[in-house]
Amino acid sequence: MEMIRKIGVMGINFLKSVGQFLVFFMQAIHNWFLPPYYPKILLRQMIEIGFYSLPVVSLTALFSGMVLALQSYSGFSKFSAEGAVATVVIIAIIRELGPVFAGLMVAGRIGATMAASIGTMRVTEQIDALKTLSTNPFKYIVSPRVLAGIIVLPFLVIIADIIGVFGGFLVGVNVLDFNPYVYIKNTYNSLELMDVFVGFVKASVFGGIITSLGCYYGYYTDGGAEGVGKATTNAVVISSILILISNYILTALFFNK
Repeated sequence: MEMIRKIGVMGINFLKSVGQFLVFFMQAIHNWFLPPYYPKILLRQMIEIGFYSLPVVSLTALFSGMVLALQSYSGFSKFSAEGAVATVVIIAIIRELGPVFAGLMVAGRIGATMAASIGTMRVTEQIDALKTLSTNPFKYIVSPRVLAGIIVLPFLVIIADIIGVFGGFLVGVNVLDFNPYVYIKNTYNSLELMDVFVGFVKASVFGGIITSLGCYYGYYTDGGAEGVGKATTNAVVISSILILISNYILTALFFNK
């Protein structure tokens, strides 16, 4: 009976956390449409999330494309189907690896940063100070970050897709001795607008997950410096898990025929 009680308590706490997060997320969205607006904060967050994440996302995409080309060639050469390497590279990068890897890298960088910065504001009572100054913390802190993540992630994914496909091209031409014209032609023929659209949708969803969870765990931080560290860890881990789960759900919705 004690085990059943513990399982029940865990289930109730889990559902309570999910409900609290959903209310938090809906409140953040609701505040997008209410004045006053803070365009400077939104622009600053877009630069922080997008521009400063470019190096790590670009490197990840480049080497992912290069490794994918090598591994694809290794497998297809057994069936004399080396010409399919370009097709596999662009489909895998655009549909899956570009959005997922970009999301995971941004989650590790931005999710942790947001949770730590907002958590520090919470434990040092800066959020309470905003309330005393008649400033809505959701509008000033949370909403611009969530909106910036949803807007910027698709652009990061576009860049990751281009660099990842280019990495596959470099390996295909310089290491595997493919004809550059044939490789580019196969890549172009395999590119579909539906794949690009799905990548955009995934990127926006991932951006919302990362920023909302980073803000959520930071906003409800307690316990001083230890609490900030815990919030940072939770934001990164839960964001990464939800990115993988939502990636499967979106893939099943769009490509399960």
